[in-house]
Amino acid sequence: MNSLVKYFRDTAAELQQVHWPTQHQAMMYTVLVVVISIVVALFTGAFDHVFSLVIERVVNRF
Repeated sequence: MNSLVKYFRDTAAELQQVHWPTQHQAMMYTVLVVVISIVVALFTGAFDHVFSLVIERVVNRF
């Protein structure tokens, strides 16, 4: 039981040392993640579409 109490005390002490982002920083990081996710999704979708067209032409050729 002592080790469990020590664990929670140590955890609370660690959380007090964390540098938490401001609300503005959190919002900016969230927007950045969403934008990058959209760009990656569009790039992946475009690559998939082009690759599908190439495969379709190769298959239809034979």
